[in-house]
Amino acid sequence: MKNAITLFQMLKMPILAICIFFTSCNGQVKKDLPKDTVNESKIIADGQPKLVKNLGSLKDKGHNVNSSLQDKSGNLWFGTTGDGLYKYDGKLFTQFTTSKGMNSNTVLCILEDKSGKIWIGTDNGVCLYDDNKFSKIQIALSNDTLSSKYLVWSIMQDKSGKLWFATSIGIYVYDGKLFNFFKVPNDIEFCIMKIEKILEDNAGNFWLGGRCHDGVYRYDGKSITKFDLKKLYQDEPTPRLRNWVLPQLQDKNGNIWFSNWDGVYRYDGTSFTTFTKKDGLYGNVVARIVEDKKGNIWFGGDGLSRFDGKSFTHFTTKDGLINNSIWSILEDRTGHIWIGSRNTGLCRYNGKTFTHFSTQDEKTFIDFLK
Repeated sequence: MKNAITLFQMLKMPILAICIFFTSCNGQVKKDLPKDTVNESKIIADGQPKLVKNLGSLKDKGHNVNSSLQDKSGNLWFGTTGDGLYKYDGKLFTQFTTSKGMNSNTVLCILEDKSGKIWIGTDNGVCLYDDNKFSKIQIALSNDTLSSKYLVWSIMQDKSGKLWFATSIGIYVYDGKLFNFFKVPNDIEFCIMKIEKILEDNAGNFWLGGRCHDGVYRYDGKSITKFDLKKLYQDEPTPRLRNWVLPQLQDKNGNIWFSNWDGVYRYDGTSFTTFTKKDGLYGNVVARIVEDKKGNIWFGGDGLSRFDGKSFTHFTTKDGLINNSIWSILEDRTGHIWIGSRNTGLCRYNGKTFTHFSTQDEKTFIDFLK
């Protein structure tokens, strides 16, 4: 493990609901939750025992199972970057696409709020799933935006219940009535249009990071502090700085974990410690970090690693993993680990073996052979 670094141093509903347009990027618009929705009977698709990749073709291996959650009812949700959204009730998968109410088949994030509503961030804004119905919400338009199409990288609900949306047109905060554009509170150079991830820590601070080559920021509710994490990326022909990070997790010990394409950083409140392939990670590219009930930290990116606080354990396709390119990790209530990967791959780890839960449909395979 490398010595600690001193402080201050991805991805990539057909009835129109209420749209909210901002007259300025600092403005507010009052909004009720949308009421024009798609009927439940038009949404529910025939269930399948596996997540079936049925859009595109076998040649299209770039799609990922990119996001996941378990809702209050126990259903598992998986967002993909090409095959829409899937819900798994423990027996069957139901697929939701644009033909069944979604505003896009590219899902970047999923969140269930405290009231049980499912918010889905896509490359075309936000969908809301409530009472078995989809609604399309256009949360905001800034003055500089030429199109209503924008990406929602992540959604986070803070301790007070407010929803934070990290989008390609900036950060917006929804208090249940209003969408507010997040203004930088002090005169600090801030790449707000490139923030992709927001994390609230136990002390109520907000950590904001993205692929803007500008470090990571901490917002205490009044002012922003910048942490500069410059590091040379040595695995490329020409080493270059990769000064960006995504805040991912605060573990049970209070440490905050960050990731980028160089490895991971752990912040103990005073200093940053780096972990890379040389320190035991399977690979330096890390897209997701999750802590399980036992306190193990799981890292997914260009491989899957588990860290018990002392050493790393690696898992690959040789161990039964469906694909070595990992984009989503979820521990369910039973302690099983669900891994979403490249080529719309999904598998489950029970502590001993991997079970695959995704497949190509027959028609797609036949079309590919032609």
